[in-house]
Amino acid sequence: MPQIPEKIHALTVGQLSARSGAAVSALHFYEAKGLISSRRTTGNQRRYGRDTLRRVAFVRAAQRVGIPLATIRQALAQLPEERTPTNEDWARLSAAWRTELDERIKQLGRLRDHLTDCIGCGCLSLETCVLSNPDDAFGERMAGSRLLPVRNPAPDGDEA
Repeated sequence: MPQIPEKIHALTVGQLSARSGAAVSALHFYEAKGLISSRRTTGNQRRYGRDTLRRVAFVRAAQRVGIPLATIRQALAQLPEERTPTNEDWARLSAAWRTELDERIKQLGRLRDHLTDCIGCGCLSLETCVLSNPDDAFGERMAGSRLLPVRNPAPDGDEA
């Protein structure tokens, strides 16, 4: 991995890419989405502060566990500008996601445990189907893979 001398305080997009492991196109995307920021040189080249390395690492880690980019952006907006975030900063931000991640883990476990039961059944409304209809709320009324619209009777007694 290329080393950047301590005296360099701004990184080119290529240096940031090499150090972070993120593709240049991903860095441009992150910047367009407001996850990282750069300043421009007189030659209109992007320069990133060294603190951007930690921000990119945070974005990539959050993406790996399925955190939406909008949520990541909100979290990063709470961090101080022009300062490398501390462990305390990251702990505070990631704690807010713990409940969401625990629920996602629970759902994935349920999916793993019951996936074979539902593949190919086609009905998706079985009493045992925990994937699309966990409590089989509609199984008492109808069977099938889709819900049909409920027709209201017309005032004369015919269905509308």
